[in-house]
Amino acid sequence: MPETRTEERNVSAKAKPAWREMSIDHVASLVRVADRVHPSLPESNQVFAERVNLFPAGCLALVQEGSDDLCGYLISHPIRYRQPPELDSLLGEIADDVDQYYIHDLAILPEWRECGLARDGIERVLGIAKKYQSTCLVSVYKTELFWARYGFQPVEIEEGLEEKVRGYGEGAKFLECEN
Repeated sequence: MPETRTEERNVSAKAKPAWREMSIDHVASLVRVADRVHPSLPESNQVFAERVNLFPAGCLALVQEGSDDLCGYLISHPIRYRQPPELDSLLGEIADDVDQYYIHDLAILPEWRECGLARDGIERVLGIAKKYQSTCLVSVYKTELFWARYGFQPVEIEEGLEEKVRGYGEGAKFLECEN
């Protein structure tokens, strides 16, 4: 039997992972997932650790029961309107005058996709985002249709933001949804 079928059978026999609030102890495992899912969009451990420290409620770890190894993660936090951070940059702080929510990254290992896990994590952070008028993100890898399921649509943006979005790779798009 081919190796991939054995892997698939082993994955389907495992308990479904669940989202929980991320801790700083998850960062090393998060980086392993990021390196596998986003090899062309590297970010430092410090970026992820800072997000967890600054806004832990918006940082979710997708883990199987009894394990601290991540199957995926979701990083999100509030920002000033249409001022997402550049890729691989530190925030320093969450400003007092934030007025928009930002989904920085959603990554799920390929063997755990199409199980409804992304939906569960997104719905959880969109619940947090309701405090703000809108939520935004930078869509990569032609995922606009995926994000459209949650109400995200492309919007016209100014040149400064457009330049930032280009830093996320070819085809990256800035999307927003009303909360």
